[in-house]
Amino acid sequence: MILSVSRRTDIPAFYSDWFINRIREGFVLVKNPMNTKQVSKIILNPELIDCIVFWTKNPKPMINKLDNLKDYNYYFQFTLNSYDKTIEPSVPKKTYLINTFIELSNKIGKNKVIWRYDPIFLTEVFTKEYHFKWFEYLAKRLSSYTNKCVISFLDLYAKTERNLTSHTIIPFKENDIVEIAENLSTIAAKYNLIIETCSELVNLSDYNINHGKCIDDKIISDVIGEKIHIEKDSTQREECGCVKSIDIGAYNTCKHLCLYCYANFNTKMVEKNILLHDKKSPLLYGKLNGDEKINIRKMTSYRKNQGTLFSNK
Repeated sequence: MILSVSRRTDIPAFYSDWFINRIREGFVLVKNPMNTKQVSKIILNPELIDCIVFWTKNPKPMINKLDNLKDYNYYFQFTLNSYDKTIEPSVPKKTYLINTFIELSNKIGKNKVIWRYDPIFLTEVFTKEYHFKWFEYLAKRLSSYTNKCVISFLDLYAKTERNLTSHTIIPFKENDIVEIAENLSTIAAKYNLIIETCSELVNLSDYNINHGKCIDDKIISDVIGEKIHIEKDSTQREECGCVKSIDIGAYNTCKHLCLYCYANFNTKMVEKNILLHDKKSPLLYGKLNGDEKINIRKMTSYRKNQGTLFSNK
């Protein structure tokens, strides 16, 4: 089983104490986002969890807790963009994050830290030239501490478009994406970085940019030291290449409040849910009412000679 921590919120940045408490207690409860009366109980047994994939914009609060994960395999997807506080209002300063990136890489190894520069979008301020300048600056600073950079282009979902109303987004033309891809690829090659896309239909292979998998069985095989194959996650979009995983996060709980975020619906809901967080609770936020149906999630290790735990009520 692959554990995703988490596409829905930044657990390393804001809920690392809660996560370590869940590891110590050996399970976590996750409400179905589409039906909160359905709750999954996920057993956090290192014999069943092949790898943990962390998603974060600031893993600093997690770094001194990583010794608690000595029985687990894991790697980090670390988003480090060039946007300012008008777009990422609660993300720490870039110099702080660069130093954190370096610290994390030195602690766990550069193969376990993936740099994400996403999503890319254009405004009168954040022009193509702006991205080229700051992408190179970040690539130069980070290239000794990672092997790969993942990029994506902004999808304007209704809630994302609503959050970005204070900024005039310039729609991409086909030649814009080609120009951006060509320039970023040239910069990445200069610093010996592999560059891949996340959930993109556009084919950029002519610029040495291939479709990537954020939850990647090849990376996982490298991290665990055993070749495994995991099928594609059918619950994700068609263009998403990620393999199957179980996510333990919750929407509307990320305190970064980035305007492009698809996981936060509105600020008031985020503020409300944050107040309902208890680091000792099996749920990320809120409590059980007693009328929920709790199922133990079926979990199978992809490694040889590992076990399977079947779901029950």
